[in-house]
Amino acid sequence: MSDLSMLINGLKVTAEKNATFERRNPLDGTVATRAPAASPADAVMAVEAAAEAFRTWGETGPGERRALLLKAADKLEAKLPQFIDAVAAETGATGMWAGFNVMLAAGMIREAASLTTQVAGEVIPSDVPGSLAMGIRQPAGVVLGIAPWNAPIILGVRAICVPLACGNTVILKGSENCPRTHQLIVESFQDAGFPAGVVNYITNAPADAGAVVEAMVAHPAVRRVNFTGSTRVGKLIAMTCAKYLKPVVLELGGKAPLVVLDDADVEDAVNGAAFGCFANSGQICMSTERIIVDQKIADEFAKKFADKARNLPLGDPRKPEPVVLGSVIGMSTVEHCNALVDDALAKGARLLCGGKADSTLMPATVLDHVTPAMRIYHEETFGPVKCIVRVKNTEEAIACANDNEYGLSAAVFGRDLARAFNVARKIDSGICHVNGPTVHDEAQMPFGGVKGSGIGRFGGKAGIAEFTELRWVTVQTTPRHYPF
Repeated sequence: MSDLSMLINGLKVTAEKNATFERRNPLDGTVATRAPAASPADAVMAVEAAAEAFRTWGETGPGERRALLLKAADKLEAKLPQFIDAVAAETGATGMWAGFNVMLAAGMIREAASLTTQVAGEVIPSDVPGSLAMGIRQPAGVVLGIAPWNAPIILGVRAICVPLACGNTVILKGSENCPRTHQLIVESFQDAGFPAGVVNYITNAPADAGAVVEAMVAHPAVRRVNFTGSTRVGKLIAMTCAKYLKPVVLELGGKAPLVVLDDADVEDAVNGAAFGCFANSGQICMSTERIIVDQKIADEFAKKFADKARNLPLGDPRKPEPVVLGSVIGMSTVEHCNALVDDALAKGARLLCGGKADSTLMPATVLDHVTPAMRIYHEETFGPVKCIVRVKNTEEAIACANDNEYGLSAAVFGRDLARAFNVARKIDSGICHVNGPTVHDEAQMPFGGVKGSGIGRFGGKAGIAEFTELRWVTVQTTPRHYPF
């Protein structure tokens, strides 16, 4: 069990009145972490520390910011064993998933380092004689980043690295489900030598989240907010940001469709679908949730996909034997997925493998012949329970892919690349991969969704646009004529 502290203005601190909360291991219920339960007053202290640090950090040169970010990437990688232990204890995820998180997160920090000299503006032609008109990008101020538990290292790093590269100071609000994992991220930046107050870290008890977040959003020094998590919570944060007129970047839930056209390489589609469906036990915002298969090849696909899913190793991620599926985050996920299975079977779906679970070690479960009458067709499972929908033709496949509240990621498999690309263009999603899985991320890519999956974009130059202020500045180089 780990006892944690917060980081405010470079100092390890406890919460007001030494309040704490516990995170328990989802497999056995033992206490994994005891963390400070911040009050709104604690949160305001973090904002004020970040605001004071911004006075100097916002004026640092790109080379200094780049050097510190590169050091932070190295420090993060060095903590891999600690991350593996923390992720397993707090979320039940596998060592494979933790390792992938660390690898991609380190790459994100290095990509952010490369962006420090890309925060560029432009000279804009002016109709006023002698006017040098410029669009200048400059740091916005204090950025609040709120990260989830499911890809905790990737998404925790993403919440702060590009804002830092742009010259902002940051507050990371750790997830209530993995406070130790998120603290390790902040320790990496602290170990790299970031000045006091530039990177701050707070944790809160689940019941206090709303008040703590609002206290920070309401503070005048907070100029940007980013949140990754459920659509339900994202809407609440969006409303809070709207109340205080704060720009927000939201990456929310998903129901990613994977379309298998009649000319697809079935083996390739099966492999892509299995990875997209069952990586981290299906607990990824981009997880493949609805597999849409042309009826001409549906029988072949369903058999091969079920065979692959049935043989994916499942077990306790803390044990030496490697597993693909570890624990899900809690019994609420089990209960939700079990209810979806019951509903689908009662309405005519066919169970190909897996089934209902009685613990957080949930097997890969596949339901075939799913229809819009079933809850699983519409609802995000966020677990290793997936469905196959059979369609008659390409037009029906596109309609099925778009019959969806969400719009984060999608995929299309087909040998005719032009045809597959045109299908991809017609799917309502922020991301779409042709002959690749729905689960895919790279630091330099514009990452985000449409519809119920959020607004704004993380990553690369798109991230620069989100986390800087664009100002119009003019310099009059010759005397200006005035009408009076």
